[in-house]
Amino acid sequence: MKVAIFGLGYVGFTAACCIASQGHEVVGVDVSDAKIADVNAGRPPFEEPGLAEMMAAQLAAGRLSATSSVADAIAGATVAVVCVGTPSGIDGAHDMRYIVDVSRQIASALAGGGAAGPRLTVAYRSTMRPGSIRKLIAPIFRAQIGEGWQARAELVYNPEFLREAQAIQDYFQPSKIVVGTVDGQPCAAMEALHEGIEAPVFVTGYEEAELTKFVDNSWHAVKVAFANEIGRVCERLDVSARMIHQIFVADTKLNISPYYTRPGGAFGGSCLPKDVRALQHIATDAGANAHLIDSLLRSNEAHKNHQFQQIVAGLAPGARVLIAGLAFKAGTDDLRESPNVDIARKLIEAGFAVSIFDPGLQPAKLRGQNLGYAYTHLPSIDTLLVDQAVAQAGPWDLVVASNATARLLDLTGRRVIETHTIR
Repeated sequence: MKVAIFGLGYVGFTAACCIASQGHEVVGVDVSDAKIADVNAGRPPFEEPGLAEMMAAQLAAGRLSATSSVADAIAGATVAVVCVGTPSGIDGAHDMRYIVDVSRQIASALAGGGAAGPRLTVAYRSTMRPGSIRKLIAPIFRAQIGEGWQARAELVYNPEFLREAQAIQDYFQPSKIVVGTVDGQPCAAMEALHEGIEAPVFVTGYEEAELTKFVDNSWHAVKVAFANEIGRVCERLDVSARMIHQIFVADTKLNISPYYTRPGGAFGGSCLPKDVRALQHIATDAGANAHLIDSLLRSNEAHKNHQFQQIVAGLAPGARVLIAGLAFKAGTDDLRESPNVDIARKLIEAGFAVSIFDPGLQPAKLRGQNLGYAYTHLPSIDTLLVDQAVAQAGPWDLVVASNATARLLDLTGRRVIETHTIR
């Protein structure tokens, strides 16, 4: 079947390549002419392990393309998957302007006869607060198409659970599939889209599907913050955090699993911080007293400051510091709310001579929010990056191993502080 993907960011473009690899015709839609040109020319818009190879294969097979035309994308399509951004607003709530805009465009194209054949299933994967489909998006389709609009469009909420650097594996081997529909009944188009993917399937109403992503990401943030608080206590008491972690995760009946519970780096990236902020807003708006959730971002900032103090302890003024890994995760170029960016900024502001080694990062290829975040928080990024030969040669007074990028270097004999692992 033909599938249109709206938003060619980390979620959308990964989904586009994976869906195309299953034999479907996929057309990506984005407002960035540069991104569209990159995709059609075979240049992936960001770094993700295995994605460039998958993209090349699907382009060669004629199953993947990109366009700025909404009408062309949905013409003859069975499913449209919406993956546009929902960044944090000033009050912490998600900014829904991109969702509103793309919904209007899709509905307008449908009203103008842009899709022939059966009705179009419009599946939203962007994170949004409960009630968004029913109270915000459905009225847009009703206003654009008119009464009986449900005959032209079927609205679905289908949250994604992809981890950067493991996105392809997570797409084909998800922990679960959640599909929210107007009446909590299965959707044939979504069943066809997920055919061949083995995972527990939960079909719910819209609101349950919309809330589940907040719950998951806030729980992951709780685990990271909790683990790091315990790690700090262990350091103060001269107790082995590594041993405490081993004991803790051995209890798989009550303590659940080892994921996100290892004391190490602060949480960051495009999902956890903004979804915690949004859940804070939702809880406040609902009159709930979510004190633990309210403390997560403060605890995370405290951990960043704790690690910065560890790094600068004993460093001479103007010392030469190499940061190995600036992106949120090694193998990607996602700098959004990366704690490593904060560390680099703090070191520069403190007067240290900072260089950065991150082979997956090319500033000229950064797009959208990733581009804005990089230059807002680290405007000198272009002059800070060094290649592997320079990173290996040094000389450095300290190497900060921020993520697995440090494994590309031989750091024998160097003074190294690892901010992403437990001690």
